[in-house]
Parts: sequence; structure tokens; C-alpha cells
Amino acid sequence: MKNRIRATVALLAAAGLALAGCGTGNNAAAENSATLSIVGFAVPEAANKAIAAEWNKTVEGKGVKFQTSYGASGDQSRAVVNGLKADYVHFSVSSDVTRLVDAGLVDASWNKGATKGIVSSSVVVLAVREGNPKNIKGWDDLIKPGVGIVTPNPASSGAARWNALAAWGHITANGGTDAQAAEFVTKLFTNVVSLPNSGRDATTSFLGGTGDVLLAYENEAILATQAGEKLDWILPDTTILIENPGAILNNADPKAKQWLDFVLSDKGQRQFALKGFRPIIQGVDTKGVQGAIDPSNPFPAPKKLLTVEKDFGSWSALSKKYFDEKEGLIVKIIAASGKAK
Repeated sequence: MKNRIRATVALLAAAGLALAGCGTGNNAAAENSATLSIVGFAVPEAANKAIAAEWNKTVEGKGVKFQTSYGASGDQSRAVVNGLKADYVHFSVSSDVTRLVDAGLVDASWNKGATKGIVSSSVVVLAVREGNPKNIKGWDDLIKPGVGIVTPNPASSGAARWNALAAWGHITANGGTDAQAAEFVTKLFTNVVSLPNSGRDATTSFLGGTGDVLLAYENEAILATQAGEKLDWILPDTTILIENPGAILNNADPKAKQWLDFVLSDKGQRQFALKGFRPIIQGVDTKGVQGAIDPSNPFPAPKKLLTVEKDFGSWSALSKKYFDEKEGLIVKIIAASGKAK
């Protein structure tokens, strides 16, 4: 009997240990059962999905699920302020994160890290029909009669703002005045035939047959080519470095910090590169980017690369100068063109 009792106690103890072990495993799984809400501008959706798939293979990311919302950058930023749930935001321009800082949703130190809050980058290119039938070689060709341009609307789209700044800088960074830049941008918008809400909508419009030239992120042209679309593009002599910010909200799930760390890692930036974005850190493998003009050298250096900091001061300053709803120089040009909705 005593032996039987001892055996029973031993079995119960072993069972207890097994249950304790199972409980520990369940707790570990529970830690990774988070669902992160990502709110972003439309263009990096494919890249973020690829990064998420890689992160899910890691210990930190295993089991984490994602709820996503993508659209025009400005619209997405305003939606978060108005209550759209977000743990992590990925916008086109820094001013769209500043809106969240002002609303108390993102800490003011969001851009104090090594990359200054930037998580992805690209440059503005001129996408054209296959074979370049209009013989577009650079910015000056865009203001010729008979050239139809597609670019998104700066009122809602960050991509549109980058495009407009690149066009403006084509003049001012090459010895021209603001008055001459305004004249050039006015002529450019005279040739605009479609002004969609977002960069992705602009790409869709162009691929659907609208216009002769699409002002676009380089990565949009690469991604479209990866998808089998037939188009060419020109890297203009003067273009601008597009720097897209990412930030964690104050009330975010703790997993959001690990997600951002992975986004900024070599593996995360490699996934950005494979979808056509230029890595923001040194040493990332960029070989074999399908859809690039030269997959072995997918991100050639432009002759003159503008940056916000070097050529326009800051997003705060340029937002007021060029994109203020009433007094912005570029907003006024678009309004006068009659092309904005």
C-alpha cells in the first residue's frame, strides 16, 4: 500500500511539473500573441508585409499578428488623431508624425534616435510609358506642350509633397530663384492631367492609361515592374531624398518597440530594399532587387541629391512656406491651376 501511495504521489508530482512546464510555454506564447496595429501611407504596404513575415520567424516576433490600415499619408495621420487605433505609424512625411505629437499621441523624442525617426527612403523619379515615346529625359521636358503628368494631391498625399519639392529644387538648387521655381511648377501643374489622393492611387491611375509621365517614388516604379507592369523611368539629374518616418504611439503594445527595432535592422532594411526602397543604414545587402533597371546596382546615385535639411530647412518651415492651406506657395499654384478637387 505504501509503495502504491508513493507511486501515486510521484505521478502527481510529475504531472504537476508537466503542467507547470506547459503553463510556462503558454505564458511564452501569450507574450507573443499580441496584435499590432500599423497605420501607414499606401506605398510601403508590400514592404511592411514582407518585413512582418520575416519578423514572425524570430523569437520576438513569433505569433504576433498585425492589423493594418493604409492610405494617403495626411489622411491617415488625421485619422489616428481622430481615434483610429495605432501602435506604430509609418508616414510619408515627418509633419504627419508631428501632428500626432501635438495631439499627445506620440512622444516628442520620437526622432532622436540614430536614424532621426526615419525608417525608409527613396527618391523621386519620372516614370514613363515603355519605350519612353515622349522622349522624356528630365524635368524640363515635363513642361513641354502635350505632356500629360500624373502626380498625387499635396492636400492629402505626402508623396505629392516630395514630388513638388523635387520640382521646385530642380530650379532653386541649380541657381534659380523662388520666383523662377514658382514659374516652373506653375507650368508643370498646367500639364497635370490627374491629381489622385495618394501616391498609390497615382500609380494606379498611370498604369491604367492616364498621362505620359508619373511623378513617383523610385520604389513604386520598381514594385510595379516586379508585378509585371510595363514602364520605364528616369532618375533625373536633380532629385530629392525621400525620408519616411516611423513612430511608436505612447499607448502602444510593448511589442511595437521590438517591431521597430527589427524594421531598422539589417534584415528589416533588406526587405525594404527587395521592394525597391533605399536602405537607411550602411551595409545592407542590395543585390538582386528584381524590377530595378540594374538589379546588381539597383539604387544609382543621382548627380544632385536634395535633402529637406540641406535644401529646405525643416518640415516645419517648408510646410508653412509651400503647403500652408491658405498661403503655401505650391498650394496657391495648384489652386490657380484648377486641378485640385
